[in-house]
Amino acid sequence: MSRRKHGAQWALLSPYGVWSVIFLVVPLAFVAYYAFTDNGFAFTTENLTRFFTAKSSVTNADGSTREVYTYLLICLRSLKLAAISTVICLLLGYPLAYIMARAHARTQRMLLTLIMIPMWMNFLIRTYAWMTILQDTGILNGFLGALHISPVHIIGTEGAVVIGMVYDYFPYMVLPIYSGLAKLDVKLLEAARDLGCNSAGVLRRVIFPLSLPGVLSGVTMVLIPSISTFYISQKLGNGKFFLIGDAIEGQYTANNLHFAALMAFLLMLALLLCMALMKRLTNRLVYGGGA
Repeated sequence: MSRRKHGAQWALLSPYGVWSVIFLVVPLAFVAYYAFTDNGFAFTTENLTRFFTAKSSVTNADGSTREVYTYLLICLRSLKLAAISTVICLLLGYPLAYIMARAHARTQRMLLTLIMIPMWMNFLIRTYAWMTILQDTGILNGFLGALHISPVHIIGTEGAVVIGMVYDYFPYMVLPIYSGLAKLDVKLLEAARDLGCNSAGVLRRVIFPLSLPGVLSGVTMVLIPSISTFYISQKLGNGKFFLIGDAIEGQYTANNLHFAALMAFLLMLALLLCMALMKRLTNRLVYGGGA
């Protein structure tokens, strides 16, 4: 009976296994193959060497120039902006998720709808909307001018890119945290207060630890697409600085497919490492286990 049940489970999982192999494993294998071959499809590590050794000149604030590692600098910039966006999403999203989880059912549905509505619109339209808002002659500066406040220059800066990332990926932070907080047993909070915890203590010792799976899931869901994004930086950054997604797209457009594949392969490894670290951290902090 157990053998038959085991066979039935494998039969149910087989369509997903076939789907994963065809649409995940095979494409990733092709990316890896292109990454370590040249235009004649002969094995080479030249693409890898170029990624870590390519240099370019950067002008300092005092007008002097210095040599920097081009693609490593791009990776660091991508990681920096993604980390800033993730932290902002967490700081804004956690209180909102908590308010939603403790609100009346009707209010929860309304807030969920307000968060989900922007996701129903095309990603490009949302980005263009922020271009209209943040331009020097856009809606924001028009509003500031009406208040007799000096205009601010935001479009074409890293700040504009961070705003775009936060806006586009904010729901991916709120929803996992809300899902965890909504399932939280209120009796645990009451017990903590009966044992002498104040509101800050309940949040620090009960609510936040129990919501950690949702927090780490939200961090992963925001950090990973933020690192690999390219359209936001092109439009809101005015193409003044490259992120790793821009670099990959640029090499692909220039028909440097093997070098583009190498960068995509390294990005894939970095993202998989990030996901593994998040999983390990979740197991250690939440469940008290290892990997």
